[in-house]
Amino acid sequence: MQLKSNNRRTAFTQAIARKGANHGRLADRVVGQPRLLPEVLEGLGADEPRIKYGCSKVLRLVSQKRPAILYPHFVFFAGQLDADNNFLKWDAARIIANLAAVDSKEKLKPILNRYLRPIGGPVMITAATVIAGAATIALARPELTDSITRAILKVERAEYQTAECRNVAIGHAIESLNRFYGLLGAKEKAAAVGFVRRQVTNRRNAVRKKAAAFLKLHGPAPAGKST
Repeated sequence: MQLKSNNRRTAFTQAIARKGANHGRLADRVVGQPRLLPEVLEGLGADEPRIKYGCSKVLRLVSQKRPAILYPHFVFFAGQLDADNNFLKWDAARIIANLAAVDSKEKLKPILNRYLRPIGGPVMITAATVIAGAATIALARPELTDSITRAILKVERAEYQTAECRNVAIGHAIESLNRFYGLLGAKEKAAAVGFVRRQVTNRRNAVRKKAAAFLKLHGPAPAGKST
């Protein structure tokens, strides 16, 4: 399925676009009435921003509540990882991560490198979205944790718009590693702890705090470093 620009409005997409719409409740309707799903998918191509982004949000919520409903459209969402529209790209990354739990046909593994590629830059928000999604994938698919860990650790050398963007992304990486640290082998644990130890002197205060909390749980801070 490819997105096509359209101006078609249905009763359901009008409800999605309504100011103050309860997207969580609308997602519940899709879960209960999957026949509404084609309208929501088509809405991603709407010219009207309220419909386009409202439908994207509803799909993301559906992927959290009942990912199996969206799994038949896995290839479509994988294609959206390369969308020109960043908002649709970010929600596609979140949806793909949620679909990992129901990936009975092994569709994720062949695209994993492409999924993780934004960690290297240049857009920090895309990288942060993928880093968070990577932890969700790791928890659902433990056999992929080694590859995911190696990709996340590349954030330290990533090239974003600014050095501060990289620090923000590093903070997200620490949070992500913390979520699935218990699934790592000894080598990956050592690499993760080493990475986090280097962040106890990060210039960003929030990152230093995250590093200290991580090391308190998983490994001691190096001697002489204040946490």
